[in-house]
Amino acid sequence: MKRKQERFKIIEERENVIERSKPNYTTIKGRWREHFKNDNPITIELACGRGEYTIGLASRFPERNYIGVDIKGERIWKGSTLAVEQGLDNVAFLRTQILLIESFFDEGEVDEIWITFPDPRPRKRDIKRRLTNPRFLTMYKKLLKPGGYIRFKTDNTQLFDYTLEELQLRTDIINFEFTRDIYSSSLRPECFDIKTKYEEAFASEGETIKYLRFRFTG
Repeated sequence: MKRKQERFKIIEERENVIERSKPNYTTIKGRWREHFKNDNPITIELACGRGEYTIGLASRFPERNYIGVDIKGERIWKGSTLAVEQGLDNVAFLRTQILLIESFFDEGEVDEIWITFPDPRPRKRDIKRRLTNPRFLTMYKKLLKPGGYIRFKTDNTQLFDYTLEELQLRTDIINFEFTRDIYSSSLRPECFDIKTKYEEAFASEGETIKYLRFRFTG
């Protein structure tokens, strides 16, 4: 508990973390480019966990800005620490519930969204909490610039099948591609071989990593 509190105190003092205790928590919407001090494209990673994907992408593409979103303070601490250690000034972390994401981004403020290994929420009563549920997709559509991609990775077959079914019911998506084994797919280069802690654990147990991406029309 003491270590957790120490880490919470650290992220309270870090400029690359936006959380409830800070003034910009309620004013950052529509002002992310002011935060980064540039007009570069913005990618957000939802359910970023320890931030491996956010950090991996940011180090590969310094001409873009990356924001990891998660509610867990210790995970945010880890990602923000990696960003500081690697000197990545194109990285930020937002500590909040993803259900509240519209409170932090203007319409069309985001260029790309990654959803990486979210909680699969297997119980039927939790379907509305799955990050690829229609109510979340509606929010993402508002945040994305026209032509922006949503990219989704998971090891969970049930969640992947659910997501495929939901997307196939829609009439407002294009450039929809998917694979049930990213490392044996022509889509592999799109993921840059960045592996999270969870991905490495699942792969070692023989799970294939599923991936899909698409864009909204309109």
